[in-house]
Amino acid sequence: MFIPLYDHKPLVHVRRQFVTWGLIVANVAIFLLVQQGGLSDPAMQASSLSHGLIPAVLFDVRDLAPELVVFPEPAALITYAFLHGSWMHLGGNMLFLWVFGDNVEDAMGHVRFLVFYLLCAAAAGYGHALTEPGSVVPLIGASGAVAGVIGAYLVLHPRVRVWVLAFGRLPLRLPASWVLGAWIAFQVVMAFGIGDHQVAWWAHVAGAAAGALLVVPMRRRGVPLFDRRL
Repeated sequence: MFIPLYDHKPLVHVRRQFVTWGLIVANVAIFLLVQQGGLSDPAMQASSLSHGLIPAVLFDVRDLAPELVVFPEPAALITYAFLHGSWMHLGGNMLFLWVFGDNVEDAMGHVRFLVFYLLCAAAAGYGHALTEPGSVVPLIGASGAVAGVIGAYLVLHPRVRVWVLAFGRLPLRLPASWVLGAWIAFQVVMAFGIGDHQVAWWAHVAGAAAGALLVVPMRRRGVPLFDRRL
């Protein structure tokens, strides 16, 4: 629907968005190391089973083969968010993180933003697992964590103008409330059975909800909500 390109919101509290950059570098590096062959690659399949979030394993319905166990089962609530199945999957998530992550990091500070991002990943993964408790299909991707960033940005800066490509080709400068509100509404509609079942829509919804809630206590003291100073 909308591809974000750039927002008109300068940083106020931090000089550089080091954590946002670090998360992007980490995701790209992991993809290059183990996933460049795509989902059909044996190394990628093994990585998805070892580090992806498998609801049936998380809830002890099924056991992972011993040779695939790398971390304790709850760690998958974090590790899954650093795996991607394709360049398009990776690029879309990192683009949203690049455009919107810096201002959320600015509102929280570096350390709290990193904690916030990981909490959103965990909330998104758990939300997905609750809707598919018996599934043995690994959930991978940063979409849930990035959805948390989107939810937080919407609460912080709904009036900021964002340059987007509408329908992939028409450049427009729109309020963030339109762009991100439409994105979240689309995820909710798709989650209620209309969308492709191969997409973890409820992870997106849970991540966005977690981000919108967590930003309230985790923002810096004095940082306003809903652009009240504009």
